[in-house]
Amino acid sequence: MSNKMNHPLITVDGRTLMDRPLEPPNFVVDTLLAQGLHILAGSPKVGKSWLALWLAVTVAKGKPVWNMGTKQGTTLYLCLEDSVLRIQNRLFEITEDAPDSVHFCTECALIGQGLEEQVDTFLAAHPDTVLVIIDTLQMIRPIHDATYANDYRDLSVLKRLADKHGIAILLIHHLRKEKAEDVFHRISGTTAISGAVDSSFTLVEEKRGSGRARLTCVGRDIEYRELTLERNSENVWELVADSQTQTELLGDRIVYLLSELMRDRTEFIGTPTELSERIDPVGVERISPKKVSRQILQNLDALSKIGISVEVRRSNGKRLIELRRAESDDTQGVPAVDPVDPDGALCGDLRAVSGRGE
Repeated sequence: MSNKMNHPLITVDGRTLMDRPLEPPNFVVDTLLAQGLHILAGSPKVGKSWLALWLAVTVAKGKPVWNMGTKQGTTLYLCLEDSVLRIQNRLFEITEDAPDSVHFCTECALIGQGLEEQVDTFLAAHPDTVLVIIDTLQMIRPIHDATYANDYRDLSVLKRLADKHGIAILLIHHLRKEKAEDVFHRISGTTAISGAVDSSFTLVEEKRGSGRARLTCVGRDIEYRELTLERNSENVWELVADSQTQTELLGDRIVYLLSELMRDRTEFIGTPTELSERIDPVGVERISPKKVSRQILQNLDALSKIGISVEVRRSNGKRLIELRRAESDDTQGVPAVDPVDPDGALCGDLRAVSGRGE
């Protein structure tokens, strides 16, 4: 503590921060599960462990999770309420072949009593690990009173572990039986549990035994989202509906609209307000100048891949966004930017809205 007090605060001013390219979160499952600490809570026997097992195997294979890309790597599933035989039987149900990059363990130490060292050792032996699933949280907690301080302390240990190694840790947990207007208020324990994690997921069946459930998602690095899932005959949760498919991810839309804007020009220089008015003149997209600036800074790599470079600078006290098409200094033979519309059906309408052909 004394060392921290002897050092001055390291600050960044608002102007510099808003002009700085932003590093997007590192996702293990795109747009859903980022590096950090997460909790998946559900009622008893709802199928949380089946979902956890399938997730561990799918990420280890590098296959999509409900149409979302994954970062392939080693996964560790601490299945602390199961036997090796049960895990083997379940594996035969959900997959034809489990890779050697998914590991299972039915016993481990408690938090503060050796667990962190055990995980450190595993990660040292498997440096490509991207996901650790702990089923259940209660099985790794020391016995003590259920207070806010204790809940926060235990989860903070796991949060530091995830951040230290740049991995995702997913805790399987329980929901209280009593109903609540906000499903996240049903997560067992104090509010410290929800407060200490980066994302919370709740799995709630529509009707007991129906095999159909809603996965509600909220977190620091993800948009609020509801996934409707259905459990098939192999006990795999399949995606039926996704609330985000109703409105595309704003980042994808910005990339598309800018690619359309730059299709017939080599550069654009203007304020965020001018750019917003150019790509969304009628206000159909509801893209404010603030959203334009943020989404551009968060999608520099995606824009670079389609041949658009970005520079944010200041001139006469105004922030300017400078867009340039690849090889813009040589206008002869400039390759056309080929926009990829996240929703092909909207392509024609969006070209009209974005002002192409003015």
